[in-house]
Amino acid sequence: MTPAARLQAAIDIIDAVIHAARTNGPAADAIMSDWGRAHRFAGSKDRRAIREHVWEMIRAFGDPPPSGRAAALGMGRAEWDALFNGEGHGPAPAFQDEAIATPSPLPRWLEAIRPDWLDEREAAALLERAPLDVRVNALKADISEVVAAFPDAQPLPGLTHGLRLAETPDLAAHPLYRDGAIEVQDAGSQWVSVCADPQPGETVIDLCAGAGGKALALAAAMGNQGRIIACDTSRARLSQLLPRAERAGATIIDTRLLDPGRELEALAAHIGKADLVLVDAPCSGSGTWRRSPDLRWRTDMAGIARVTALQARIIDIAQQLVRPGGRLAYAVCSVLDTEGADQMAALQGWQPARLPSIGRARGAGRVLSPAHDGTDGFFIAGLIKAC
Repeated sequence: MTPAARLQAAIDIIDAVIHAARTNGPAADAIMSDWGRAHRFAGSKDRRAIREHVWEMIRAFGDPPPSGRAAALGMGRAEWDALFNGEGHGPAPAFQDEAIATPSPLPRWLEAIRPDWLDEREAAALLERAPLDVRVNALKADISEVVAAFPDAQPLPGLTHGLRLAETPDLAAHPLYRDGAIEVQDAGSQWVSVCADPQPGETVIDLCAGAGGKALALAAAMGNQGRIIACDTSRARLSQLLPRAERAGATIIDTRLLDPGRELEALAAHIGKADLVLVDAPCSGSGTWRRSPDLRWRTDMAGIARVTALQARIIDIAQQLVRPGGRLAYAVCSVLDTEGADQMAALQGWQPARLPSIGRARGAGRVLSPAHDGTDGFFIAGLIKAC
């Protein structure tokens, strides 16, 4: 493919990403994969160049641009502008008064609820490429074994079982991954399980378990002693957990599919009895923009209001499951106080649990961010129920 054809392909993909954002369609990664399957003639260099063009444009605009053409023209890159000549399957020449998008990395909706610590440096870091972190599964391996396999890996500060890989190998094909010795997990996500502080023998409810990354970490921390009830309202997400648990050697995890609006009916036997309830709540995902920058195009204040209402409802369910003296761990992969510190401030009858001195204090919890901590953006809190 010519450079002009590559740019036109990126423009077409951006158009599809914009449409998907407006219609709740597939994520940008999925759209790029679909494009690759439909254009098998494109070589590896072509695909890599097109992918880089697409991510560069998505990261440059906090709000969806009018079109892929408007995004490409708005990048202000002379080498791109020269390709708008209609030759070699490239973009047609620009015309007078054509829409040109203006780069601005943060979405307009964020300004009303932007936390005071989110300065330009932090904003830029939210859109950098994320590193590849792994958690060593203590049920299957010692960290020294993994370091021997990845000698360039660096330990994640404070995380006994965390490593940051210098390269991005195909981990799915690696023997350590296939044998369950390692799991891909961002450092911030690993801190959630550490802050929850699960103890061997406890009854733990992972109320929003999804595919189970944190449930696996909890099981390892508990040394496979006790019980973990991993819950979710999505059958598709939850169905991934048991095969992962088998691979990881985590034998204390049971799954529970919940009916939205009737969660407590399914968990009635555990009301007031759980030692620990983890709420890794659904959220805006603003802390993961460096991995999925197109999330900015899918969010608005109405969406924030919906997700915070859902979080409050889930927290109310969680409160009822914790025994007196038991613990509630709450986390969101978000940088917004509305989803983190503000949710905890609304609770009564709870005492703050002691957390590691990570990140920065924010209300009853701690906030992690890419610029300050080298992690995805997270809010993490721990609370103890009054006896």
